[in-house]
Amino acid sequence: MERPIIGIIGGTGVGERLAAATRGESIRVDTPFGPPSGPIVRAQSEALEIAFLSRHGEGHSYPPGAVPYRANIWALKSLGVTHILASGAVGSLREEIRPRDLVIPDQVIDRTTRRPSSFFDEAGVAAHVEFAEPFCPMLRERLLGAVEGLEVTVHDGGIYICMDGPAFSTVAESRMHRAWGGDLIGMTCMPEAKLAREAEICYALLALPTDYDCWRPHDPTKDKRALLKEIISNAQAVTESSLEVLRATMKGLALRPPADCPCRHALELAIWSDRTRVPPEAAQRLRPILGRHLKNG
Repeated sequence: MERPIIGIIGGTGVGERLAAATRGESIRVDTPFGPPSGPIVRAQSEALEIAFLSRHGEGHSYPPGAVPYRANIWALKSLGVTHILASGAVGSLREEIRPRDLVIPDQVIDRTTRRPSSFFDEAGVAAHVEFAEPFCPMLRERLLGAVEGLEVTVHDGGIYICMDGPAFSTVAESRMHRAWGGDLIGMTCMPEAKLAREAEICYALLALPTDYDCWRPHDPTKDKRALLKEIISNAQAVTESSLEVLRATMKGLALRPPADCPCRHALELAIWSDRTRVPPEAAQRLRPILGRHLKNG
């Protein structure tokens, strides 16, 4: 396949660090879904072309439910991004997944209800992508391969439960998430991963546990300020580890570019509409995503 263009979506902590370190061309993209979270920085890293976007915007101004997910993915696709490496802070729902570990999840349970979650939820085009494996298996393997030799515990696989927020779970909800089989609780994975699949972009997530959510009783000897300080310390430490993994992954992708992947062809059998009758306004709105599928009607 062609040389990959890697989109990096930085979450809490990682986004701020990468934004400060990334030097390149800052591009503001207009999309039919409004502006993205912020400018996209195009640069070279580890001999790869990258496009960096901070999910929560400059100054962390977008809470999880207000992140313009459709605009973000549309903008990255319009710039030619073929693969996305995303990061996001999470709470751990399992004793064995400790704060400061890293997790490369392989499944999602979507509990969000208030977010536009598809490019195809308006009249004009009906498309239903395959989403049984929500994270690109090939890109997950690249992340896992990049951790060899790094001094960090990385968990291969895990179920990420995505909730709306912005408030955290109740104890009852946290226990329910554990009973469902969830391993991680977060607020930003969805609909980001689904939109990437609709846009035929390979997508994998590096999850950064900072605490044990509220199912696990806190240390009674620590007050709230001490607990918050501990969580911030965990976030800083796991951010450093995640940056190492991301850099190593990009270096590996540069040395051995990824082969073609089913994610890159997710729409081939997913479009149920008569392609010759897609309204021009819908075709234009989704041009970066649908363009190659409508050329021949």
